[in-house]
Amino acid sequence: MNTYKELAVWQKSRHLVANIYSLTKTFPVSEQYILTSQINRSAISIPSNIAEGWARHSTKEFINFLYIARGSLAELETQLLLGSDLNYVSSEKLAEIENQLNEINKMLSGIIWKLKSKIPTKTLSAKL
Repeated sequence: MNTYKELAVWQKSRHLVANIYSLTKTFPVSEQYILTSQINRSAISIPSNIAEGWARHSTKEFINFLYIARGSLAELETQLLLGSDLNYVSSEKLAEIENQLNEINKMLSGIIWKLKSKIPTKTLSAKL
C-alpha cells in the first residue's frame, strides 16, 4: 500500500466519524462543549491516529498509534453509553454504532497482530 488512505480500517473510521457527527447534532445545546465535543474528538482521534502512525514509517510506532486508536475507540464507546444513559442516544442508534466500533476494533486488532508477528519478540518488548 502506498498510503494510509488505502487502509479499509481508516476508511471505515472516517465513515464512523461522519456517523458520529450526525448523531451529536441531535444532542442538546447544553452538551455542545461537554459530551458532544468529547465524543466528536474521540471519533476523530481514531482515523487520525491510524494516519499518523502510518506516516511515521516505523512498524513499532505504527503499532503504538494503532493501540492509541483502539484506546480512542473504547473512550468513544464509553461516551456513547453515557449519552445513552442520558437519553441522547437511542438503543437502535447505539447498537448500530457499536457494530461499527466492533468491526473497527477487530480490524485494528488484526493489523496489530499481523505487524507484531513480523517483529522479533526481543526487539518488540524492548521498544514497547
